[in-house]
Amino acid sequence: MAIRLGDVAPDFTAETTQGTINFHEWLGDSWGVLFSHPKDYTPVCTTELGMAAKLKPEFDKRNVKIIGLSVDPVDSHLDWEKDIEETQGCAVNFPMIADADRKVSDLYDMIHPNANDTFTVRSVFVIGPDKKVKLTLTYPASTGRNFAELLRVIDSLQLVSNYAVATPVNWENGDDVIVGMGVSDEEAKTKFPAGFTTLKPYLRITPQPNKV
Repeated sequence: MAIRLGDVAPDFTAETTQGTINFHEWLGDSWGVLFSHPKDYTPVCTTELGMAAKLKPEFDKRNVKIIGLSVDPVDSHLDWEKDIEETQGCAVNFPMIADADRKVSDLYDMIHPNANDTFTVRSVFVIGPDKKVKLTLTYPASTGRNFAELLRVIDSLQLVSNYAVATPVNWENGDDVIVGMGVSDEEAKTKFPAGFTTLKPYLRITPQPNKV
């Protein structure tokens, strides 16, 4: 069954390159990013894991734990990590799940129905501290994931989890935001003391509240 936004992320216990983890326990009160790879030693994923490692300080700043997954065993992951460090200039600094029995892949519906039964879809799941799925993305094998976009979306998700706002098209952290549709004008005056501009009754713009 497909994982939908708002679903509780399935819990699991698995072997990783950093030992055995229980997923929900490992997440604790952090946000999480779980992203899968079709198999070890694939070229696009090699570049992605290197970029994720380089950006780990940015994820850490946002209280986000990152974890990868492939159906290959731990020994294979560890050998692959040597190639990643050599070619990408950064050692992998987060755990990689060894999902040889496809338990996690099946739980998260990562196996492509028209592909080899061990070929995981290149999926991304962003999970909140409440253990609920906040975002899902699926990429084809030939297209590298955009980790800057992933950080941008996490910034939006974290902002709207704390304030009654939405983020407009191409929003970047620090840009103006949209007053939530469930907030009356009177409430908005209290919630957004920096003021707001009404373009239409349903479209009200205000400075990002945690940047004022």
